[in-house]
Amino acid sequence: MSASPGLKRRLGLLSLAVSIALVLTKFYAYRLTHAQVVLTDALESIINVFTSGFALYSLYLADLPKDENHPYGHGKVEYLSIGFEGALIFIAGVFILYSATLSFLHPHPVAQPDWGVALLAGTAVVNFGLGMWLIRAGRRVQSVALVGDGQHLYIDALTSIVSSAALVLVHFTGIIQFDAGAALALGGFILYNGYKMLRSAVGGLMDESDSSTVAGVIAELQRLRRPAWIDVHNLRVQRYGANLHIDCHMQMPYYFSLEKVHTELHEIEELIRARFAAVEVEMFVHADPCSFAACSLCHMPACPVRRHPFAQEVEWDIHNAVKDERHHLTMSELGE
Repeated sequence: MSASPGLKRRLGLLSLAVSIALVLTKFYAYRLTHAQVVLTDALESIINVFTSGFALYSLYLADLPKDENHPYGHGKVEYLSIGFEGALIFIAGVFILYSATLSFLHPHPVAQPDWGVALLAGTAVVNFGLGMWLIRAGRRVQSVALVGDGQHLYIDALTSIVSSAALVLVHFTGIIQFDAGAALALGGFILYNGYKMLRSAVGGLMDESDSSTVAGVIAELQRLRRPAWIDVHNLRVQRYGANLHIDCHMQMPYYFSLEKVHTELHEIEELIRARFAAVEVEMFVHADPCSFAACSLCHMPACPVRRHPFAQEVEWDIHNAVKDERHHLTMSELGE
């Protein structure tokens, strides 16, 4: 069973409310200090408000049931949320670099750095705590939107820490270039993280393979393996938000009745669903009949048609189970 839609939306609403409160705090800190690095932090935090709002809307859409136009559900909208967030962060990074460069070339004094440090340190603590909580909760409920929102808040906490450190340096050294220098560094960091989020979103929308999830499915099949499951191949995993779509080919004894094959396939699907109980799993297994060439790989007990003795079992892993071929069998052997 997947997490309740209400839980996800409550977490998203909390993120939005906190983001609004913190961005107001940071702009107040800028009003007191007139520091470029504080403005950089505040501008980056504006993105939190927009992205948290869009993430909240995407969580609502992702939990809508399947319909005729969306047979796999609406989960991929969460990747759109990540892409929207990444694009805004990237644009903000470009603007911040431009503004920080001008400030570096034409520096101006920083006022009341002590108040700026106190306010930014407070926002950093809140962002860090909420960000880590959202990341853990998002991973638990398999929501890429919540994870992305949490990562952004975590990054925002880091920028606040750097901003605070820059103000401390300006206060104790009197070198105002530390202000613009820190803003330049943060601009580059923000730009890089915006690119990473865009890259992640494109990968999800293009059904890029999630190697860790694929490896988890294969490992579970290997752990639960039964003699009748002679070979698995052409295994594919697609993620639709918090939902997984899995399909593969399973080779079984050709003399099994249709009823027996159906029972085996149903048990495979139920075992995998139990392993990924935190999400909704849709699994389709295609049954292939064995050939005599597979006898050396099969240890089916009391097989009535065996022609070759069992030699060794092929251990399934991410390198062989995803291939569209039966393991270690040539085309001539397959036609035996």
